[in-house]
Amino acid sequence: MSTATPAQARPASGRHGRMRLAMVIAALVLLAALGFLFWAVPVQDGSRDWTGPMIRGGWMAWTFPIALFFWLITVVLVIFSFLALRFPETPRRGILWIDTTRGDRLFISLLGAAFICLIWLYFAGPPVWWGLVIGLVWSIAVFALL
Repeated sequence: MSTATPAQARPASGRHGRMRLAMVIAALVLLAALGFLFWAVPVQDGSRDWTGPMIRGGWMAWTFPIALFFWLITVVLVIFSFLALRFPETPRRGILWIDTTRGDRLFISLLGAAFICLIWLYFAGPPVWWGLVIGLVWSIAVFALL
């Protein structure tokens, strides 16, 4: 007679095993992309120019902070995708009287934070640190109340 519990007795196979493998692959791809971003930072006078253009003569001013921002957005989207697969949800109604899912609340919080930072830039100018703090508070409120 075995003393192992049912959870210990069966190996990680089936759907959960594939999900775990997909998460590991996604994490490795994201870490490789992050490593590439660090590698692509231009070197000027023997030191890294963190705010210098990563693509000389490119059509967009890709700097390390901009690339890191988009990398972080990608990481959040990947995490939310795995959460949606692992823990399916039903929409819930918040203070705005609309049904929202996690993805809806993420979109609303990102869009609201972007507008908050733009409004901060218009009225207060750079730096945008306090606008970013207000955007973070907005995002927490959206996830807690919406």
